[in-house]
Amino acid sequence: MTSSATAPPSPWVTDVVLALASTLVVAVVIAADPAGDGGAGPAAYAFAAGLGALVLLRRFAPRTMLVLTFLGVCAYYALGLAPVGMVLPAVAALYSAAERGRAGWAVGTGGVLVVVATYFRLTDEDVDPSAALTAYDLVTNVALTAAAVALGVAVRLAREARERTALVRDLTAAEEAHAAQERLQAERLRIARDLHDAVGHNLSVVALHAGVADEAVGRDDDAARGALARVREAASGTLDDLRATVRVLRAPLPGTAPRGAVGLAGLDALLAPVREAGLEVTIDDAVPPGALAGAIDAAAYRIVQEALTNVVRHAGARHVRVEAAVADGRLRLAVTDDGRGAGGAAGSGAGLAGMRERAGLLGGALSAADAPGGGFAVVADLPARLEP
Repeated sequence: MTSSATAPPSPWVTDVVLALASTLVVAVVIAADPAGDGGAGPAAYAFAAGLGALVLLRRFAPRTMLVLTFLGVCAYYALGLAPVGMVLPAVAALYSAAERGRAGWAVGTGGVLVVVATYFRLTDEDVDPSAALTAYDLVTNVALTAAAVALGVAVRLAREARERTALVRDLTAAEEAHAAQERLQAERLRIARDLHDAVGHNLSVVALHAGVADEAVGRDDDAARGALARVREAASGTLDDLRATVRVLRAPLPGTAPRGAVGLAGLDALLAPVREAGLEVTIDDAVPPGALAGAIDAAAYRIVQEALTNVVRHAGARHVRVEAAVADGRLRLAVTDDGRGAGGAAGSGAGLAGMRERAGLLGGALSAADAPGGGFAVVADLPARLEP
């Protein structure tokens, strides 16, 4: 019940409201035409409705929306209908194009509308040229264009910032959970080493007292019974330690993914939140199942995870490509983006340093630097199998 109450409205609701608002504003301006010469007839209101309806194209065809809006405004004035300004009918379209990432098209269309409006005001014999260049027409058109584009860009940047913040938060939480699991695993290994030492010590005690009992049987029965009692105590204590430790080691790690998920086979789950945040991701995974050792597969997964985290945090990219292939017993892994790059400096973050260290321990190498064609690239070369 709570989730449905707090769910955001459908994007189409926003689009319909924006289309209706655009239609209403233009219709009000048409109705307020002081000339009253018949230009405010049904045709003018039909154009207002049509220009508003074009806003519904904003999500899947913003450029088409802009072109059709421009042509619609030109046709409106060609028919001699009530004046509404050249830019005002296109404000919603200009805002929508900028908000959908087509700011250049919005600026260009707005500029053309301003130029066309200024030209026809200057060439209209019924209008005083000096009056045509006063602040009201020229500056108002420029201001409307700039305001619509700026608002659209600001809304888009705010939305992307929220999405990236949420994605970074999710990736950071996943990394922290992984670090907690690694610490717990390290603690389990310490317990196993301690158990090995304790068992080894107790078995040595058992062997020692068993020897004493063997030598004392028939000659000193009290000493033999004392030695056997110590054997029984040491064996009983060792069994108790074994039972307790095995229960700890058999317990599942909190938050652990199913076996095999941490590897290249688990990339789809890793990339899902990245795609949902608006980053386009292409995967070229040519690694056959079973071609990689478990440690290599897990390291490849972590390298991709760290590279994607850096893309989201620092790159400002729109597209990232993940490539993985095995040839001649080596795994080549590359994560490249089309972002701003590192300005010629090699990646030096703590995460990348850890990946370099892990690659080196596995007999491979990792590089992180600006890509030749722009953007940033993380490239790893690892053995497909660990040497025995």
